Amino acid sequence: MGAYIVRRLLLMIPTLLGIMAISFAITQFAPGGPVEEMIARATGNAVAATARVTDTRNETALPGANPKATVTSAGGSGQEATSGYRGSRGLSEKYLAQIRAKFGFDRPPLERFGKMLWDYVRFDFGRSFFRDISVIDLVREKLPVSITLGLWMTLLSYGISIPLGIFKAVRDGSRLDLWTSSIVLIGYALPGFLIGILLIVLFAGGSFWNIFPIKGLVSANFGDLSWPQKILDYLWHITLPMTAMALGAFATATFLTKNAFLDEIRKQYVVTARAKGLTERRILYGHVFRNAMLILIATFPGAFIGAFFTGSLLIETTFSLDGLGLLGLNSVVSRDYPVVFATLYIFSLIGLIVALISDLTYAWVDPRLDFESRAV
Repeated sequence: MGAYIVRRLLLMIPTLLGIMAISFAITQFAPGGPVEEMIARATGNAVAATARVTDTRNETALPGANPKATVTSAGGSGQEATSGYRGSRGLSEKYLAQIRAKFGFDRPPLERFGKMLWDYVRFDFGRSFFRDISVIDLVREKLPVSITLGLWMTLLSYGISIPLGIFKAVRDGSRLDLWTSSIVLIGYALPGFLIGILLIVLFAGGSFWNIFPIKGLVSANFGDLSWPQKILDYLWHITLPMTAMALGAFATATFLTKNAFLDEIRKQYVVTARAKGLTERRILYGHVFRNAMLILIATFPGAFIGAFFTGSLLIETTFSLDGLGLLGLNSVVSRDYPVVFATLYIFSLIGLIVALISDLTYAWVDPRLDFESRAV
């Protein structure tokens, strides 16, 4: 097992390198960029989607900007600056050179990519282009929200889906099984953000009741509350987003659990165990459970990482929760490349590590697996 772990750890290096290289290459051909974004801000022509994510308290500016610089309209005439940057008319070449140097675009792409990799190896993620804060501090600032959403969604989805899947497998074909399947399928068919909107309309001051808040994880006076009140306030705030996420998340795991148990129950070793006089409970939880859980263990890494990032993006937007998913989206919109690449690197690394842990857990649950004989 030790040799297998070493091989998997070594394989992470080219995997991470490939992910970062492809992402970096895509950004070189994508329209716009941090230089264009800074030019738009300097000329007062920033687009609404970009201006939306600007933190004016921490935003940095370069000397020499001309706030009254004119910009040629889309249908107007005139020449752009000789730099070739769109919308740069009225800005001096010296100022444009300062912008390029600030973002490192005065160096060749390969040099910038090499420096980024060397910094990431040392876990130096630099500073945000448009916020006066280091990337690691920015991620740490948003992390509590994503941890809350990810852990609660994982806990709720697996805590509901495993018992429900076992229940449905034992009572396969019954009326209760059909009713629960219908409910689970409806929850799976509806996107999480749509469920969130429905919950807001129903319970957060929409057209019906005003019971739950729709913004933030805690109230403004959270620091003044007692510990019991803080717990209740926290649970009060996360009720709607967790409900919206869990309804869609546990459906897949429920059907995976049910089908895995049905498949195991029909195998010969279960028939043999029954013939020996073992109780159904001992057969179910002493023999079937470990084998049936293999499929859930195999799918856990993707679900775990998705819960922390992609799965919570729309929920964070719907309920105004400032977490890593929303940070990643806003960073892509504003071309804040240090944040984009750092979050990509961190989550890719976490995903690879969790996948390795999943394989090791897989081998622990099923000792018949022999990873030592595998090439990778």
